[in-house]
Amino acid sequence: MSHSSLNHLYGFVSNLAGHIKFLTELVMAGPLDRASAGTGVADPGKAKVEVTTRQTGDGPGSQSVASEIEHSELALASSGPTGARGGEAPAGGVLIINADDWGRDRENTDRTLECAARGTVSSASAMVFMEDSERAAELARESGLDAGLHLNFTAPFSAPNCSAKLRESQSQLAHYLLRHRFAQAVFNPGLARRFEYVLAAQFDEFRRIYGADPRRVDGHHHMHLCANVLLGNLLPAGCVVRRNFSFRVGERSLGNRLYRGIGDYLLTKRHETTDFFFSLAPLQPVERLQWIFSLAREHSIELETHPVNPEEYRFLTEGEILRLAPGIPIARRICASNGGV
Repeated sequence: MSHSSLNHLYGFVSNLAGHIKFLTELVMAGPLDRASAGTGVADPGKAKVEVTTRQTGDGPGSQSVASEIEHSELALASSGPTGARGGEAPAGGVLIINADDWGRDRENTDRTLECAARGTVSSASAMVFMEDSERAAELARESGLDAGLHLNFTAPFSAPNCSAKLRESQSQLAHYLLRHRFAQAVFNPGLARRFEYVLAAQFDEFRRIYGADPRRVDGHHHMHLCANVLLGNLLPAGCVVRRNFSFRVGERSLGNRLYRGIGDYLLTKRHETTDFFFSLAPLQPVERLQWIFSLAREHSIELETHPVNPEEYRFLTEGEILRLAPGIPIARRICASNGGV
């Protein structure tokens, strides 16, 4: 085994120890989380926990595993749709509507730009090495649209300036990540160098066409949360990174929630993130969206959208979102409730 491979293996084992520590703390947390998660009922007091967006780490001020699970699952269970009241400003919360796939092609770019001009999209996640990436970067600079990096390990690069070496490396990663739904949860030391190379190339390209480092990062198919990225600590410390999807208690299995809880725990040790993350779709029932909007009165909420989807495009351009969320202003950029990006 080469010296480089040994270094990667050592890093993997070190991070695996962090996983074991997490699971130990989870087991020692007692019945608080497990019993509540099993019944779908949480103590209403759990929703009162402070869940501001922040970078957490080791030490007295760090966020515990139990509070992360409580935040992601139990706090949601005690919050119901309160109904938006017109003219009432949110108390310390923020609603961020972020459009994915900016620059993937002209249709994705143009529809997102139209929604941003209407004030129904806060920001966009930019893909690089795609057919419309460079035009999208120019439009973002001209319009002032807040664009972060949408890391792409799975959709083939389509820009003519992408090298054959980079295409081949990304193709190998896509083959690995998409061959099985659990592949992203498994650290692959044999692909560690390729993950580093493909990720670094996208950061470099973003700097080239946007003229600055990305201040926030997410991923196509949410692969920025795959084991090789998280356990390899490949994302710059301190940047804003999209968390796992948030669900009400009972919406997902215990194993699913444990996996997402581990990911969010590792994520918040090095990065800032919003309090909750949801997808705009499905648009029905409307009570779901009203409930999400109500959370934005007190918490930082990121809502993912794809304006290329006809239903989401109509929702964002024909005033429906403004009708469902009166009095809840839509942020003009990704922002953190502690004053971050």
